[in-house]
Amino acid sequence: MASNRTYDQITIGETATVSRTCTANDLYIFAHASGNTNPLHLPKAEGSVRDGEPPFAPSMWIGALVSAVLGNILPGPGTIYRSQTFSFHGRVLLGDTLNVSVQVLAKEADRIVRLATRVTRADGTAVADGIAIVTAPDEQITFDTADLPSLLLERHRHFDRFISAARRLPPLVTAVIAPEDANSLGGALLAANEGLIRPILIGDRAKIEKTAQSLGASLDAFEIEHVPDEADAAARGVAMVHEGRVSAVMKGHLHTDLLLKHVVKRDGGLRTRRRISHVFVMDVPGHPTPVLISDAAINIAPDLETKVDIIQNAINVGLAIGLDEPKVGVLSAIETVNPAIASSLDAAVLSKMAERGQITGGLVDGPLAMDNAIDLQAARTKGINSLVAGRAEVLIVPNLEAGNMLAKELTFLAHAETAGLVAGAKVPVILTSRADDDRARLASCALALLYQHWLTTGASAVSGEMDPAE
Repeated sequence: MASNRTYDQITIGETATVSRTCTANDLYIFAHASGNTNPLHLPKAEGSVRDGEPPFAPSMWIGALVSAVLGNILPGPGTIYRSQTFSFHGRVLLGDTLNVSVQVLAKEADRIVRLATRVTRADGTAVADGIAIVTAPDEQITFDTADLPSLLLERHRHFDRFISAARRLPPLVTAVIAPEDANSLGGALLAANEGLIRPILIGDRAKIEKTAQSLGASLDAFEIEHVPDEADAAARGVAMVHEGRVSAVMKGHLHTDLLLKHVVKRDGGLRTRRRISHVFVMDVPGHPTPVLISDAAINIAPDLETKVDIIQNAINVGLAIGLDEPKVGVLSAIETVNPAIASSLDAAVLSKMAERGQITGGLVDGPLAMDNAIDLQAARTKGINSLVAGRAEVLIVPNLEAGNMLAKELTFLAHAETAGLVAGAKVPVILTSRADDDRARLASCALALLYQHWLTTGASAVSGEMDPAE
């Protein structure tokens, strides 16, 4: 709630001060609002770093902070700017905390107020100063800031963190099966160039080389195994795991069923004691954590025993990407047990199994409907009190159809970025869609590398890996 000081209430010498920390979102939003897309002011934009210097805030973003003090506090709502002078004394970097102050110097005719404006860093060093001349309001105005529409910035900061953390790990030697189209080969080469994987390309050599030529890419640094038949290529990639030559398998331009046939076969496959399942990791703009969805790609209509493994696999992936005791919501159409809805019965049993230690590493609750799984107010409205309701980070769907629809809704309506991984096998299986772009494949490779690191060490490489400039 913001209220003002009318002209008659203002006294010479009074001051108002606010503090503000410069974040990446501030710079992105200012670029959109102002139209100033100078890359020197944009985090991670091409050209944003010059001579080793990080991006810095536009000077007029600093000036806008002064406007905020004038418009919100002194004089406050109803103030009209007449003029402003500025001298700028230094750059503001991401993470800098600023103190923005105004002081009344004089009151003049026609409700004119002259104020000194000053911006300093937390240590007191000057960033900017000047003189503001405004017309002060002549009546009391109160404004509820809750009436201001919220903004959603389409930014995928979670995947940025994962990729950054994965770059610090040794690359994952990966059998890439049939990378014979631009998306699959381009994604593998991008991940290799980023230091995430060391690919061994398995497929039709002529097709792979022709695709590389169309991309303008050189394959001189990469090993290619010529296996023209896609089924044989999948079998060869799985065999290389047993030979100790690779630590992951990545799907290229072939059908998922063809690859999984060799992954799950009893003799020579990659089975473990746990059922394999697919985990979507979604980076939803504006959501505070990644959202994991399982299973939306492998198990069509899982029974209770299979759902236990699906949940455990998803929890393990959550731990690998830095979620501390992942909160798992087992979804159904309703949040109460109804014998007529089988998924609600399964959810209740799974929740109790987790309480008894049959599922470990996370908090499991269900049945939960989608709204009260992810929205705290919805959970409270329906009287659901648990550590998971309204806070779920992992969503376990009743069947493949529900999971597939949920993942695609988040992708195309909420503009989420998606990474995909098969968990529960001897090694990570990077299972992406043939329509996925390079970014999705890069994120999936980072996810596989982080998961393999967790399997090997029991620790997450992204623990504590937060962007201080958010």
